[in-house]
Amino acid sequence: MNEQKAIYNAKELGTPKMLVLGLQHMFAMFGATVLVPILTGLSVSTTLLFAGIATLFMHFVTGRKVPVFLGSSFAFLGGYFAVKDMAVNAGLTAEQGLPYAGVGIACAGLLYLILALVCKAVGASKVMRFFPPIVTGPIIICVGLHLAPSAIDNCNQNWGIALVAIVVVIACNIWGKGMIKIIPILLGVLASYLVAAVTGNVDFSGVKEAAWIGLPIVKENTVFALAGNVDGGLLLSAIITIVPLAVATMMEHVGDISAISGTVGKDFIADPGLHRTLIGDGVGTTIAALFGAPANTTYGENTGVLALTKVFDPLVIELAAVYAIVLSFCPKFAAIITAMPAATIGGVSIILYGMIAAIGVRNVVENRVDFQQSRNVIIAALILCLCIGIEYSAQGNIAFPIGNTTLSLSGLAIASITGLVLNAVLPGRDDSFAEKPNDQLSGSLGKY
Repeated sequence: MNEQKAIYNAKELGTPKMLVLGLQHMFAMFGATVLVPILTGLSVSTTLLFAGIATLFMHFVTGRKVPVFLGSSFAFLGGYFAVKDMAVNAGLTAEQGLPYAGVGIACAGLLYLILALVCKAVGASKVMRFFPPIVTGPIIICVGLHLAPSAIDNCNQNWGIALVAIVVVIACNIWGKGMIKIIPILLGVLASYLVAAVTGNVDFSGVKEAAWIGLPIVKENTVFALAGNVDGGLLLSAIITIVPLAVATMMEHVGDISAISGTVGKDFIADPGLHRTLIGDGVGTTIAALFGAPANTTYGENTGVLALTKVFDPLVIELAAVYAIVLSFCPKFAAIITAMPAATIGGVSIILYGMIAAIGVRNVVENRVDFQQSRNVIIAALILCLCIGIEYSAQGNIAFPIGNTTLSLSGLAIASITGLVLNAVLPGRDDSFAEKPNDQLSGSLGKY
C-alpha cells in the first residue's frame, strides 16, 4: 500500500477542502479548550477568542513554519482552584479570585520568555537539566490527584449522565477510527449533553436570553478589574502558587514541539528555534490571562490531525484559529456551552484528571528515572506527600505572615518549589535528559 503523500501547501487541495480541514482542526481542539473555562468559571467566549489570537501570534513569531494550535491548558486548573479557595478565606467570593489567578498565570507566561532568552543565550540543553522527569513527573501526578475530588463532586449531581460521557469517551478512544479517535472528549460531551437534554436535566433559560452577537470579554474576570482594590497578600499568594506550575508546562511544550517535528519531518526546535516557540506560547498565555482567559498550551489533538491528514501547511491551523475567534463573538453559542450539566463535566473530568496523573507516571517510566537512587526517591516522595498532604489538610495551604499581609502557599506550589530546589542541590543529578528533548512529554497536560 502506498503511503499517503505529505502536503506542505494546502492550496494544492483547493479552497473547499482547505476550509473543511481548518474546521476539523477546530473540532479537534474544541472539547478540551472549552472545558477549562467551564471548570474554572471563566468565559467560554473569552477563551475561544484568545486561543485563536494566541495561535495566530505563535504562527507570526515562528514565521508560519510550525503547524501548532494553542488551546486551554489543564496544568493550571489546580492553581485556579487553590486561588479561588484563598479568595474565599480572604472574605471574597470564589469568582473574585479569578483576576488574582489571572495575574499568576500572566507571570507564569513571562517565565516562558525568561526561559526563551536563556535558551537563546546558552542553549536549550543547559537549561533543561534543571527540569528533569524526576521533578516534572511527580508534579504532573499531583496536578491530576489534586483535581480528582472536584470531578467526583460533579458526577454526584447525576451519575447516569456522567457514565454516558465516560463510556462514550472510552469507546471512541479505544475502538474509534480516524477522526472519531481524535475527538473522543468532544463526542463524550455531546452524547452526555444530549441525554441530559432529552431527560430534562438541562436549563436552557440562559440560552434563550443570550444575544446572537456580543463582545467576548468579561470585565470582572480580567486582571484590570483589580485596579484600585487589590489584596496584596492574596495577589502575592496567587503568583507564588501558580508560577511554579509552569515548570511542567514548559517541559510539555518542549515535548510537543518535538512531537510535531517528528510528525512533520522537520526539526522545529532548531528552526525556527525553541526560543521562538516558547515566546509564542508565553506571550499568548500572558495576554490571555490579562483579559480573563485560561493559560494556553500546544495541543496534541491537532498534532494527531496532522498525522491523520498528512496536510502540514500551517494555514489550516490558522483557519481553525480564525473560526475560534468568530465563534467567540456569539454569546448564544457560549450560553449553550455554559448550560452543560455538571454531571457531564464530571464524567469527562474523571478521565481527564486521571489521565493527567497517569501521564505523570508515564513521564517517569518512559524516561527511565532510576529509583534505585535515594535522591530520586526523596525528591518524588516529598513532592507527592507535600502536595497531597497540604491540599487535604484542615487548612488546605500553609500561611506565612509577611508584614501586614499573609502569604498562603498551596500544596502544589510548595511541592513544585521543593522538587526544583532538591534536584538542584542534591548530589548525583542525571543530566542525560537534557541532551535530547524527549517527545514522551508530549500530549500531556493541556488536553486529552
